[in-house]
Parts: sequence; structure tokens; C-alpha cells
Amino acid sequence: MDKKLRVGILGATGMVGQRFISLLENHPWFEVVAVAASPRSAGKTYEEAVGDRWKMTTPMPEAVKKLVVMNVNEVEKVSAEVDFVFSAVDMTKDEIRAIEEAYAKTETPVVSNNSAHRWTPDVPMVVPELNPEHLDVIPFQQKRLGTKRGFIVVKPNCSIQSYTPMLHALKEFEPVEVVATTYQAISGAGKTFKDWPEMLDNVIPYIGGEEEKSEQEPLRIWGKIENGVIVKADGPVITTQCLRVPVSDGHTAAVFVKFAKKPTKEQILKAWAEFSGLPQELKLPSAPEHFITYFEEDNRPQAKLDRDSEKGMGVFAGRLREDSVYDWKFVGLSHNTKRGAAGGAVLIAELLTAQGKIAAK
Repeated sequence: MDKKLRVGILGATGMVGQRFISLLENHPWFEVVAVAASPRSAGKTYEEAVGDRWKMTTPMPEAVKKLVVMNVNEVEKVSAEVDFVFSAVDMTKDEIRAIEEAYAKTETPVVSNNSAHRWTPDVPMVVPELNPEHLDVIPFQQKRLGTKRGFIVVKPNCSIQSYTPMLHALKEFEPVEVVATTYQAISGAGKTFKDWPEMLDNVIPYIGGEEEKSEQEPLRIWGKIENGVIVKADGPVITTQCLRVPVSDGHTAAVFVKFAKKPTKEQILKAWAEFSGLPQELKLPSAPEHFITYFEEDNRPQAKLDRDSEKGMGVFAGRLREDSVYDWKFVGLSHNTKRGAAGGAVLIAELLTAQGKIAAK
């Protein structure tokens, strides 16, 4: 790419916004030129607006420190500076839906980390290795919005990426029932141990809205485009429990699966080892070389040891064994703020750029 695309980050001062900032440092295709946040942060430099709330383990990139934070509500002003935006705004769902559509209507593509548009029928919710064909719904969305280059694409909930890719790779064996319990890191709530000390030595058995997302969003990923909208798949039936655990980063899942066509262990491991998608084929900058990695050791994957493998963009499985009630059970892991959040959105933007759907204004 001759010239980097100009990127804006909406909600740049929050934890996911910070992750976008850190991931995009020295990105070969994209350059952060605009940061936008709430009116109380507007007018300050990014460094001043974040203050002592920088939550990444790596230092704040020098290139963004002196950027003056823009008011995220000044849509036309922000849009004039950028070729596309990443959205990580902290608002109500109705406000998010409205502001993301407002940006799209300025002919600015929006790649969103938020959940507000995940069930908007003509907005694709994409894991690039699993359902890139859903991007074909964008022209129908543009017709509704009255745009030529503006649109919205969203990424799914962070927790489902700890088990959905493994199930997707086994679709030929027709999973019919899935039980998944997720053990979710505190960064999924935008927290660190410094500002959430009550999570130390603790497990909270409830995360608001998470179980419904974990049960339903995989079905939308496996859905089909019909008459200009995405219709979710009928199955498999998925039931989940979602727990918050004292881990900084990395969502783990314990998964039990029943199949219509029960595979052998060798077939499952072969399917996982050989599975790859469009990001690997196109060699996108953020794509992991190996999307699904299986560990033979009984005590892997572990969040602390494995979450950052493959640049934090792979997914990891282990402990595959036959079950006495279901057919098979396994443990999954993914990095929730890299693959599961900002990194997943960056990979979507890379795919859209490679397909010519995002380009310089």
C-alpha cells in the first residue's frame, strides 16, 4: 500500500480504544490521525485525556500523545479527517446505533467493537476466518442508508471466540447440542486488578447479558443472507454459563458437544489443524499464521502462557476427550481484547481494505 489509510478511533480513551491505539502503532496499512471521545475529554491532548488511566502493558505510543481529542458527537468534523473509523464508544445501545449510522452516512465506513448493531439485519457481524461471505450484505445496507462508501460492520462478543471457531471447523460433523461455560477475564469488563481489587481471590457467577450473547451470536455467524438480510442458523442448540474470574486477559471455555455424525478424535484434530480462512490466504497483517492451535499437554491451554501466542490473534484448544453424556469435550481459549475485541476489528478492517470496500476518500 503506497499511502496509509487515515483512521479515527471513536471512544479512544476507554480500554478498547486504548487497545486499538496500541495495536495500530506501526501498522503497515493504517495510521491513527484522529481520536474522539466524550465532550469532557474534547480539547485535551490524548495524553492529558487518558491521564493515569492508561491500561495497556506497553507504553502509550508517542504518535498519539499530542493528538487533540475531538468531540465524538461532532460527526462531520471527525469524518472529514479520516478514511474510516473504529468504534468503541461507551453509550447506550440506542445512542450507539444512532451515532454509528450518522458516521456511515458521512460516507465513512465504521468497524465497530460495540454490540448495538450485532442484530441489525443488514449489518454483518464477522469473524473473518468464519463468515467473510456476510460482507456481501453491505450493498443492501448501503441502499437503506443511502450511502455509496459508508457502512457499518461489527465484530461479535469476545467470549464466543474461545469456542465458536473450533465448532465451525467441525461443521461437517453437524454439531447439534453444545454446552459451554466461559471463564472470562476482568479486562472484558474494562477493568484491571488495580481498579477492581475485589476480583482478587474471587469468582463472580454472573455477567449481565453475556449468556444470551454466547448462545445466540454463533447462530448469526452461521446464518445466511436471504433477501438482503442475515438470517440466523437454526442450530446447534447452545446453552452457556458465563463466569468472571481473576484473570487479567484471556477468556477460557469448557465445551461439551453432541454431533449428528460423531467424528473420531483423529478427525477432530485433523479438522482443527487444517482449518484456515481468508485472512490466512490473503496474508493480512494481523492474521495469525495458525488460526486454531491444539495443545497435547493436559494442563494447556492456559491464559497466562498462551493468550499472546500468534500475536494474540489465534485461538487455542486442549483436553479433547470423549464424554460420558455428550460425544466430546474440550477446553478453548482466546485473547479477549486482541482477537476478541480490538484486534478482531482491525482484522475485519484489513479484510475490507483487501477487498476494496475500504479505501482512501
